[in-house]
Amino acid sequence: MKNKKLTYTVDEAKKRLEGYCNYQERCHREVEEKLFKMRLIPEACEVILLHLMENDFLNEERYAKSFARGKFNIKSWGKRRIEIELKSKNISKYNIDTALREIDDDMYHNKIKFIAVKKYELLSEPNNLKKKQKLIDFLLRKGYENYLVYDVVKEITQNVK
Repeated sequence: MKNKKLTYTVDEAKKRLEGYCNYQERCHREVEEKLFKMRLIPEACEVILLHLMENDFLNEERYAKSFARGKFNIKSWGKRRIEIELKSKNISKYNIDTALREIDDDMYHNKIKFIAVKKYELLSEPNNLKKKQKLIDFLLRKGYENYLVYDVVKEITQNVK
């Protein structure tokens, strides 16, 4: 069994964290957790964080934009869900707002309609009211805004009848 190294020099930790940040975008919180697991003293953590930010390995705005685009395009999350997840990662309000502006409004509306129609067709509920409620619950869990969910569900269920 391979033993994990218990102590790191500042330079070794910098190199490891540069690779960690190069692999995919990271937020400050993820890097801080990694530093904590590496058992570094707080002064070393500050030096390493500063190094990562100065050399553009760590950039919260870029992380937030990438996160928002990815979750919207791949997982079809709504803006509310993306915002909640970014807040849980201690991303600033400014960066969250910037990230949400990355999502095109037309694409956003097309995406919710597309996934709503797809889900509605997959639901095998014979009772139309229950089927409609299941669709609403699904879209709200995805993080779409209430007014948008109700408008889309109304549009879909009127066209089906």
